[in-house]
Amino acid sequence: MILGLTGGIGCGKTTTARMFAEHGYVLMDSDVIVREVLLTDRKIIEAVRSRFGIEVITPSGAVDRHQLARRVFPDKEGLAWLEDLLHPRLFEYWRQAFAAAPGRSWVVEVPLLFEKSLQNWFDFTICVASDPCVQFARLEQRGLPPSLARQRISKQLPLTQKIQLVDFVLLNDGSSDFLRAQVEALVNSLSTI
Repeated sequence: MILGLTGGIGCGKTTTARMFAEHGYVLMDSDVIVREVLLTDRKIIEAVRSRFGIEVITPSGAVDRHQLARRVFPDKEGLAWLEDLLHPRLFEYWRQAFAAAPGRSWVVEVPLLFEKSLQNWFDFTICVASDPCVQFARLEQRGLPPSLARQRISKQLPLTQKIQLVDFVLLNDGSSDFLRAQVEALVNSLSTI
């Protein structure tokens, strides 16, 4: 079984995915794959440098993700270009991982699951949702300036729409025990399908 896990930035996707992993699901975080696999590839680094300039590359030759984010989030064309560069490689990574372990259950964190029409990759889709005040408070705790938080949130489908599109919704405004109980109930329900 392959679960697609989405939700707004700061809603708790990673925490939720780890809870699924506690129940035996293999966790695949798309953002981590992009950060640690794709953005470390020399060909991708060179393409990013050519498109966005040397200021998005660190002195050691790596992609400066913070500078890149500042550059692409306000630039619709630049963001589309970057997604066109990275997404096919990400999907190939998924394909190879799923093929290498066909009997395993997966939970895949996909922030842009519906924005990129990826729902057909998954047996079921799940949205982790939080009240916007809670979401912004979490982002502030992470050190994300409010203007950048709003900018990133604006690039995602509104949570209300994601909630309407997914198979299951998990609410993450309360304690971790409350979230854990929801995950456990869902895992138990899915095991009967």
